[in-house]
Amino acid sequence: MSNDSTDTQAPGERTAYVIVGGGLAAAKAVEGIRESDTSRSILLVAREDRLPYERPPLSKGVLKGDDELDSAFTHDRDWYDEQHVDLRLGTKATALDPDRHELTLDHGDVVAYEKLLIATGSTPRALDVPGADLDGVLYLREMQESEALKAKLTDGARVVIVGAGWIGLEVAAAGRDHGCTVTIIEPQPAPLIGVMGEQVGGWFADLHRSHGVELRLGEGVERIEGETSVTGVVTKSGDTVPADVVVVGVGITPNTALAEDAGIETDNGIVTDPALRTSAEGVWAAGDVANWRSTTLDTNVRVEHWANAQDGGLAAGRSMAGQDVTYDPIPFFFSDQYDVGLEYAGYVPRDADADVVLRGEPSSNEFMAFWVVPEGEGVRVLAGMHVNVWDTIDDVQRLVREHTVVDPKRLGDPDVPLGDLS
Repeated sequence: MSNDSTDTQAPGERTAYVIVGGGLAAAKAVEGIRESDTSRSILLVAREDRLPYERPPLSKGVLKGDDELDSAFTHDRDWYDEQHVDLRLGTKATALDPDRHELTLDHGDVVAYEKLLIATGSTPRALDVPGADLDGVLYLREMQESEALKAKLTDGARVVIVGAGWIGLEVAAAGRDHGCTVTIIEPQPAPLIGVMGEQVGGWFADLHRSHGVELRLGEGVERIEGETSVTGVVTKSGDTVPADVVVVGVGITPNTALAEDAGIETDNGIVTDPALRTSAEGVWAAGDVANWRSTTLDTNVRVEHWANAQDGGLAAGRSMAGQDVTYDPIPFFFSDQYDVGLEYAGYVPRDADADVVLRGEPSSNEFMAFWVVPEGEGVRVLAGMHVNVWDTIDDVQRLVREHTVVDPKRLGDPDVPLGDLS
């Protein structure tokens, strides 16, 4: 591990702002702070021995070979110097005392602070089956994992992906671009069924099948075979799928341990108010780890996507620096798979029992989908997604934000401009 700073605090001295995290939210928080406070001290503590970086390129452009690894870095090193940021890379925060306003680092240093942001992100859930520790069983969350996986995606390589979520589907697309044989094993009857539902999830299945991916849906993993390196995956039905590499994408867990141990309120993440303040005075949270209160949606929301890290980090920095902040975005994410680009905006609670209204024909790979619930004489839009129907996401966000009730027939009619729905 490396430590980019050898500075130590003088007795009684406090760092004005401490940021714990090495992702996009942490980097954007620096920007938010510096909008209002151009000079007071900032310390950024990152567990990884790399500058803060963005994660979407790791499963998209970088993994496919279209982009260089450096493209994932949010800012270069000179930028942090210009912003007078004290970087502590390769350093883990081990304990937080909100009462004393002190953060303990794994090197034994204790940092006294005025305000602190927890932007610790999340960790992939581990696959708990025999053989999961073999060489060649990979996860995709950190930069070095993307590097390791890209090296394995060679022409003819046999890739088995466990889990048909966003990471699994994007890795499948990258694998096929590299000429790999790709098999996805997923216990649900369709990809992304928890987010998209079975109908739209079925379109994702068809998309990947049309590009040569084998999908084993409704199937689980019994064990992974191999002596020291993986050679195959045995399904619960007893089939063995040959494999040179296994990629596990079965969800992530927010990294709340630092907050929990400090007595800060957590519930599916670190609970915050609309200004991203936690239950502890002087402590904020942003990014994957934050479960913030949305005034528009009238519920707490935790989102594991790029836009939340970018916008939430910026909002947290502004809030820490004294700006009057209400963080109230409509959740947004995007994905690129093969020749398909999609954007999604909105939020569908798990218990919403939403229906899906389609606009356009999914088989054309140019369509929109809306998740709606009955209200009055029409339906209210909770979320919407476009597939290759560009310049529509602003209207989707408007429909969600304004709690718009619409005629479902007009919503599903491509000849009715979205801007006319109100």
